[in-house]
Amino acid sequence: MVEYPYAVTVGADGARVVFLRSSGLWLLDLPTGEERRITGPVDSCATDRDATVAALIRDGELLRADLITGTVTALPSDGPVHDARPDPQGRRIGYVIDPGGAASLHVTGPDGDRLMAGEPGNAWREHGGTISWGMPGTWAGEFGRTRGWWWSPDGSQILAVRSARTVSLHLLDLDDGWVDVHWDRETYPYLAQARWAGGGPLITVLRRMQQHGLVLSIDPRTGETQVHAELADARWVEPIPGTPRHLPDGRVLVGGELAHDGFDARCLFADGSLLTPPGLYVRRVAGTLPRPGGPAGTPDLIVEGSLGDPAVREVFRVRTSLGGGGPEVTRVTLLTGTDQVTVGGDVLVAGNRVWHGDRVISLRSAVPDPSGYPEPVLERVTDRRLPAAVLYPTGHVGGTRLPVLVTLGDGPGHQQVLADPSAWRERQRFADSGFAVVSIDSRGTPGVAPSFEKAVHRRLADVMLGDQADALHALHGKHPDLDLTRVAVHGRGLGGWLAALGVLRRPEIFHRAVAHRPVIDWADLPGPVSERYLGDRGDAPDVYAHHSLREAGTSPDVLLVGVELDGFPSRTAVTFEEELTFLRGGSH
Repeated sequence: MVEYPYAVTVGADGARVVFLRSSGLWLLDLPTGEERRITGPVDSCATDRDATVAALIRDGELLRADLITGTVTALPSDGPVHDARPDPQGRRIGYVIDPGGAASLHVTGPDGDRLMAGEPGNAWREHGGTISWGMPGTWAGEFGRTRGWWWSPDGSQILAVRSARTVSLHLLDLDDGWVDVHWDRETYPYLAQARWAGGGPLITVLRRMQQHGLVLSIDPRTGETQVHAELADARWVEPIPGTPRHLPDGRVLVGGELAHDGFDARCLFADGSLLTPPGLYVRRVAGTLPRPGGPAGTPDLIVEGSLGDPAVREVFRVRTSLGGGGPEVTRVTLLTGTDQVTVGGDVLVAGNRVWHGDRVISLRSAVPDPSGYPEPVLERVTDRRLPAAVLYPTGHVGGTRLPVLVTLGDGPGHQQVLADPSAWRERQRFADSGFAVVSIDSRGTPGVAPSFEKAVHRRLADVMLGDQADALHALHGKHPDLDLTRVAVHGRGLGGWLAALGVLRRPEIFHRAVAHRPVIDWADLPGPVSERYLGDRGDAPDVYAHHSLREAGTSPDVLLVGVELDGFPSRTAVTFEEELTFLRGGSH
């Protein structure tokens, strides 16, 4: 069986697509359309600009792959390697060692292996912790930033994160010497985004409460910064992945929101000019592709988003050139599962499909038979048009009342209602065990509009539970087989917290709950998460108490899995059958 491709990279010259399967590193030669395997299984892969050289990591060992000849060479390093990346020209490879401790940043190349930055053994005097270089830093993952260093486009410098008590940025010159990046780190402590590809580096920094941010360009010679845009929202700012970035004509692309003159949209702007229509909910910017028949320097943006239906994730081309008639958007393809879009040169890859000029090439992969996919019934319910779905047991005959299982998944910030059959396989198992499985994207969920997502600010529990209850009653009007006298609910993490709180706060609606590793106290969450939803812990102890399971009472009808709390039955783990027994009202 051929595995589905992942970790896709497209060379900027449009000649090669590089990707991983569990069987190893593969390359699609676009002129011939042929796939070939370069080497066996590896843990990670990154390429130079044109995908001629790859830096690979296998069990901590650093490898260099020549993607033209297929030659793979092991390179010496100072320890197990993490986050290895070639420079854009493929001459040198940078990497990090000791990522869990005093991480240091190294570069290896024709002139040998050298330490670029590192402070082993140094500690923060205030906290007694280590100092790391090249790692994303504290809280980076909460903003979707997974990297801690970046090559300059010419390969002569590295932009690196230094993490100690706070996070700072520095420009390291391969000819020795370095400069600090200057911004008001006390006022804007969160480095949410960073990118260096064409032009100087661009970063997004946020205040601690995330209600204000700045998009800054960095002078790579001096480290001085210039403000390109301000981001502001009375609840929280939500930067768009893939931004900020330089467009070929020098403008800076920024993700933001329209919240005036009746608009409620998540949009893209270039130096203040709106590029996307208000109806397009922008999820991510993948890059740019040349515009067919268009002038050089005015490519189309390739964007992941939703247009009209939040359950559908699609790829769009967006015109970047300014002209009459307003924003111009063209649909390209649907996305399913975990598909992401990758672009390079004149090539676009989405999932296992490759667009190259007039050709569409399918990478070899095992695609399940669509006839076996679950078929949920998608709805929009209540006056808020909440996305909802009902999944019946296979072969269900109308007129047979069914107990209801409400699935909350990972909770706020994560969509459950998707027009993607592959997202329903686990839920179909519960349905075929005798439940009508219901999923509801209440306010607090992305995909609809900024105001929909942020209406939960400082009142998350009440809003989400209210929406779930209202939607259940509305669904019953359309689906009379739902037995609302038997409603169970389950979730994990924040979804588990909400499931438990549903039984405790709304027992007339929710009768049994299984909460997998639920959040007990929001004060235990990372600051960027808890403060985004509930505000400053110091200023709002009553809000945090209202959202704590410790303050919500006890119940024998809530099973906690992976955590313990007085007054609740708990298990370290449960089997599927044990969870079913509890949800149906059996003993725990």
